[in-house]
Amino acid sequence: MSSICIYLYILTAAAVIYLVRMLPLTLIKKEIRNPFIKSFLYYVPYVTLAVMTFPAILSATSSPVSAWAGFITGAIIAYVDGNLFKVSLGACAAVFIAALFV
Repeated sequence: MSSICIYLYILTAAAVIYLVRMLPLTLIKKEIRNPFIKSFLYYVPYVTLAVMTFPAILSATSSPVSAWAGFITGAIIAYVDGNLFKVSLGACAAVFIAALFV
């Protein structure tokens, strides 16, 4: 691949990122009052993080069974307690135990 293509890719990515961040600042002058749009914008970071994390969880182990065991255990602990340290310890323990039996 030539260096011109690489620079073109970098400039395109920079322009897209700039437009995505600057257009809302320049086009929206008033406060957003619509509750649907406000809730949508509130949950965008969480959904983005989940979309990036979920495939990594399922491909982090050598067995999909142990990955699902860790995911389900972590989700249950997070729902019951919500403490990140307990969630990570429980999910790691579940993956370790499931990997022993699979």
